Amino acid sequence: MKTTRIKSTLTLLALASALSACAPVMVGSVVGTAMVASDRRTSGAQLEDEGIEVRAGSAIRENFGTNANVSVTSFNRQVLITGEVPNAAARAQVESLISKLPNVRSVVNELAIGQASTAGQRATDALTTTRVKAAMVDSNDIFANTFKVVTERDTVYLMGRVTQREAARATEIARKVSSVKRVVRVFEIITEEELKALLPKPPKQEPTTPQPVLSGTGQPVTTQVPATTSPVR
Repeated sequence: MKTTRIKSTLTLLALASALSACAPVMVGSVVGTAMVASDRRTSGAQLEDEGIEVRAGSAIRENFGTNANVSVTSFNRQVLITGEVPNAAARAQVESLISKLPNVRSVVNELAIGQASTAGQRATDALTTTRVKAAMVDSNDIFANTFKVVTERDTVYLMGRVTQREAARATEIARKVSSVKRVVRVFEIITEEELKALLPKPPKQEPTTPQPVLSGTGQPVTTQVPATTSPVR
């Protein structure tokens, strides 16, 4: 029984990696549909988010070492903090450190006060994230690649630049996953008009040159005029 559980866990963890790798391929096949499948952040915002996460990780390690279990997720410069810290003072200090980092627009502090989660709980959270992403992939009305999913202690956090319609649908999908106890929405809401503006524009069609009329044999129709000679006078 234990061997079966281990194999199942490894399979689901492998699926988690496969989902993120497959998403761009799936996106490429549906470009031009009614939704924007790719990441809706600008390339500059994506780089800034990566920088925020790296700097935040360094700051937390320097100030807390192994005394805190903190995860930092930045999306469009909005930073979500999850994990566990030993006391309220540490919770406030982590938020203060991150809010002072360059390019941080806002901070959502979801840190819990208490002991760090166990390895088993973290594995369960990773599998929950996988199941939520898989459910989004299976749906026909949203794109999984548009959303960032974070799970901490069976609570699912949803991030992304989405419309109210997309936010409601993603929340509904996440709530139906059996291992999810709570869903927290950390969205940046955009209008349907803003979504349309993000859609790829259709390519311009080059004007066509008129072709000669063809005969039934596939050859251009030509008219032959017989040569005439005038009498010599």
